[in-house]
Order: sequence, then C-alpha cells, then structure tokens
Amino acid sequence: MARQYWFPQHYASTVQRLRVPFGFALIALFALLAQPGSWSIGAGLPLAAVGLGIRAWAAGHLAKDRTLATGGPFSFVRNPLYLGSLVAAVGFAVASGVWWLPLVFGVVFLLIYMPVMELEEQHLLRIFPDAAWYVDRVPLLLPRKPPIDSPAQFSGALYVRNEEYKALGAFAAVGLYLAWRAGWLPF
Repeated sequence: MARQYWFPQHYASTVQRLRVPFGFALIALFALLAQPGSWSIGAGLPLAAVGLGIRAWAAGHLAKDRTLATGGPFSFVRNPLYLGSLVAAVGFAVASGVWWLPLVFGVVFLLIYMPVMELEEQHLLRIFPDAAWYVDRVPLLLPRKPPIDSPAQFSGALYVRNEEYKALGAFAAVGLYLAWRAGWLPF
C-alpha cells in the first residue's frame, strides 16, 4: 500500500530547495524587528536552549544514510532535529519580544519543514526498505512514549561529524544579539 502524504511532491521539492533562503528571510525579519526585554529573553532563551539540547542529543545518535537511527530521541520521534529546531526557533521568536513572531515561525515551519520531512521519509524508506516498521510506530514530530526499545548510546564523535557544534555557536550569537538589542552590552 502506498503511503499518503499531506503535501504534493512538486511543492515539497520546491520548498526543500528554498528552505535555506526562507531561513535567511526569517533571520532578517527577526534581526530587524527584535525588541527584547528581560521578560522575553528570560522566557525565550531557556526554550531555545531546550531546542538546542534536543538537536544535540539527536546529532549524537545519527549516522546519516549509514544506519537507521532508532535510539535516543529517535525512539520518541522520527525527526528530533526538526523538533529541536522548531523549539529553538520559537524560543528565539519569544525572546525577540515581538508577540506575533512565534506564530510566523510556526507557520513557516508547517509550510516549509513538514513537506521536507515527508521527502526525507521517502528517502529513508528508499535507502532502508525495512524502515517501514519504524515509520509506522514512531510519530513524525510530536513525541510520545517510545514504542520501540533501542539501547543506542550518545556518540560525541557523531555530534562532531554532524557539525552540531555550529548550532551552539548560532545560539551564542543570537543570545549576544538579543542582549545587545536589549541594551545590556556596552557596545
């Protein structure tokens, strides 16, 4: 039986190619409009840090295109890197102090990254034909109690190979930018 997907193939392929430019547009919107204050930074940065942590945890379990990742965060949700990105983006949008920016980030995520996840699932099923059992049992994006038991251990080497340390650098840069916009830095 063929799997059903929400987004047409043509649309998904198009937004997959455009997701980086859309990301830069969101960053520009964030940078231009941010009006952070103590409350928004205090609420948003911890949420963004949780997202960063989810991404780091996932990166330490992912050997892209070599083995099917089913352990660690991949036992709760099939796309923990995207989940972490969504949580981090919403956290940064909250930290911006612009009340409607988290809504924009959420809509962009839905319209850009959900179809990309569908394409990546199709890719996963092509390179790991026996992955259908995993796709059928583990939710796409909203975590739940793991239906599978996988004792995989976090690997610092995979974290580095997946270059997830770049996300940590981006987190620090955004945090400094918000502190500067809030007037907390002397320069």
